Amino acid sequence: MSLAYADCFDPSGARYGVPTYPFRLAPEGLATRRQLRAMGLRPGGQPIAAQVMRVRRRAGGHQVAYLYWIDPAMPVRPMTSRKWGALALAMLARRTCPRCRLDVGYCIPRSYGVCGLCLVTNEQGAA
Repeated sequence: MSLAYADCFDPSGARYGVPTYPFRLAPEGLATRRQLRAMGLRPGGQPIAAQVMRVRRRAGGHQVAYLYWIDPAMPVRPMTSRKWGALALAMLARRTCPRCRLDVGYCIPRSYGVCGLCLVTNEQGAA
Protein backbone atom coordinates (compact mmCIF):
# COMPACT_ATOMS: atom_id res chain seq x y z
CA MET A 1 0.00 0.00 0.00
CA SER A 2 1.43 3.35 -1.01
CA LEU A 3 1.90 6.06 1.58
CA ALA A 4 -0.41 8.47 -0.26
CA TYR A 5 -3.17 5.85 -0.31
CA ALA A 6 -2.75 5.06 3.38
CA ASP A 7 -2.84 8.75 4.34
CA CYS A 8 -6.18 9.21 2.55
CA PHE A 9 -7.89 6.01 3.74
CA ASP A 10 -9.91 6.39 6.95
CA PRO A 11 -13.32 4.69 6.54
CA SER A 12 -14.10 4.88 10.26
CA GLY A 13 -13.57 8.65 10.43
CA ALA A 14 -11.25 8.40 13.44
CA ARG A 15 -8.53 10.67 12.01
CA TYR A 16 -10.51 13.29 10.04
CA GLY A 17 -13.90 13.21 11.77
CA VAL A 18 -15.76 11.92 8.69
CA PRO A 19 -15.14 8.75 6.67
CA THR A 20 -12.33 9.47 4.22
CA TYR A 21 -11.57 7.59 1.02
CA PRO A 22 -8.84 7.91 -1.59
CA PHE A 23 -9.63 9.45 -4.97
CA ARG A 24 -11.98 7.23 -7.06
CA LEU A 25 -12.46 4.68 -4.26
CA ALA A 26 -15.58 6.00 -2.54
CA PRO A 27 -18.42 3.52 -1.99
CA GLU A 28 -21.51 3.44 -4.19
CA GLY A 29 -24.38 5.74 -3.28
CA LEU A 30 -22.20 8.79 -2.53
CA ALA A 31 -21.61 11.74 -4.86
CA THR A 32 -20.00 15.19 -4.81
CA ARG A 33 -22.01 18.37 -5.32
CA ARG A 34 -21.00 18.52 -8.98
CA GLN A 35 -22.02 14.92 -9.54
CA LEU A 36 -25.35 15.58 -7.85
CA ARG A 37 -25.88 18.66 -10.03
CA ALA A 38 -25.17 16.61 -13.15
CA MET A 39 -27.96 14.25 -12.01
CA GLY A 40 -30.31 17.21 -11.45
CA LEU A 41 -30.07 16.95 -7.66
CA ARG A 42 -28.85 19.02 -4.72
CA PRO A 43 -27.79 17.95 -1.20
CA GLY A 44 -30.94 19.43 0.30
CA GLY A 45 -29.57 20.25 3.74
CA GLN A 46 -28.16 16.83 4.54
CA PRO A 47 -24.84 16.72 6.41
CA ILE A 48 -21.58 15.65 4.78
CA ALA A 49 -21.56 11.85 4.65
CA ALA A 50 -17.88 11.34 3.74
CA GLN A 51 -15.00 12.92 1.88
CA VAL A 52 -12.66 11.98 -0.93
CA MET A 53 -9.05 12.99 -0.35
CA ARG A 54 -6.22 13.30 -2.81
CA VAL A 55 -2.57 14.15 -2.16
CA ARG A 56 -1.37 17.34 -3.86
CA ARG A 57 2.22 16.64 -4.74
CA ARG A 58 3.21 20.09 -5.99
CA ALA A 59 1.54 22.32 -3.42
CA GLY A 60 1.70 19.86 -0.54
CA GLY A 61 -1.20 18.96 1.66
CA HIS A 62 -4.43 17.39 0.50
CA GLN A 63 -7.28 18.18 -1.85
CA VAL A 64 -10.71 17.31 -0.43
CA ALA A 65 -14.16 16.85 -1.99
CA TYR A 66 -17.16 16.29 0.26
CA LEU A 67 -19.58 13.48 -0.50
CA TYR A 68 -23.36 13.35 0.04
CA TRP A 69 -25.84 10.48 -0.10
CA ILE A 70 -27.71 10.25 -3.40
CA ASP A 71 -30.94 8.76 -2.00
CA PRO A 72 -32.03 11.69 0.25
CA ALA A 73 -30.84 14.31 -2.28
CA MET A 74 -33.57 16.60 -3.53
CA PRO A 75 -34.29 17.88 -7.05
CA VAL A 76 -32.76 21.20 -8.09
CA ARG A 77 -35.08 24.17 -7.71
CA PRO A 78 -36.09 25.64 -11.08
CA MET A 79 -34.90 29.12 -12.03
CA THR A 80 -37.58 31.81 -11.81
CA SER A 81 -38.00 34.54 -14.39
CA ARG A 82 -36.59 37.10 -11.94
CA LYS A 83 -33.46 35.03 -11.40
CA TRP A 84 -32.99 34.67 -15.17
CA GLY A 85 -33.37 38.45 -15.52
CA ALA A 86 -30.86 39.17 -12.75
CA LEU A 87 -28.39 36.73 -14.31
CA ALA A 88 -28.79 38.38 -17.73
CA LEU A 89 -28.12 41.84 -16.23
CA ALA A 90 -25.05 40.57 -14.36
CA MET A 91 -23.62 39.04 -17.54
CA LEU A 92 -24.33 42.26 -19.45
CA ALA A 93 -22.38 44.19 -16.81
CA ARG A 94 -19.42 41.79 -17.20
CA ARG A 95 -19.46 42.28 -21.00
CA THR A 96 -19.76 46.09 -20.97
CA CYS A 97 -16.50 48.04 -21.15
CA PRO A 98 -16.40 50.83 -18.51
CA ARG A 99 -14.35 53.09 -20.79
CA CYS A 100 -16.17 52.92 -24.15
CA ARG A 101 -19.54 51.69 -22.73
CA LEU A 102 -19.95 49.05 -25.47
CA ASP A 103 -21.15 45.47 -25.11
CA VAL A 104 -18.09 43.70 -26.53
CA GLY A 105 -19.68 40.23 -26.60
CA TYR A 106 -17.26 38.55 -24.16
CA CYS A 107 -16.51 38.87 -20.47
CA ILE A 108 -13.90 41.57 -19.92
CA PRO A 109 -10.85 40.26 -18.02
CA ARG A 110 -10.63 41.71 -14.53
CA SER A 111 -6.86 41.96 -14.86
CA TYR A 112 -7.21 44.57 -17.62
CA GLY A 113 -10.53 46.15 -16.67
CA VAL A 114 -11.23 47.33 -20.24
CA CYS A 115 -12.03 45.71 -23.57
CA GLY A 116 -9.34 44.70 -26.05
CA LEU A 117 -9.94 47.71 -28.31
CA CYS A 118 -9.55 50.19 -25.45
CA LEU A 119 -6.47 48.31 -24.27
CA VAL A 120 -4.82 48.52 -27.69
CA THR A 121 -5.65 52.22 -28.16
CA ASN A 122 -4.33 52.96 -24.66
CA GLU A 123 -1.04 51.14 -25.41
CA GLN A 124 -0.67 52.94 -28.76
CA GLY A 125 -1.29 56.30 -27.13
CA ALA A 126 1.34 55.62 -24.48
CA ALA A 127 3.98 54.62 -27.04
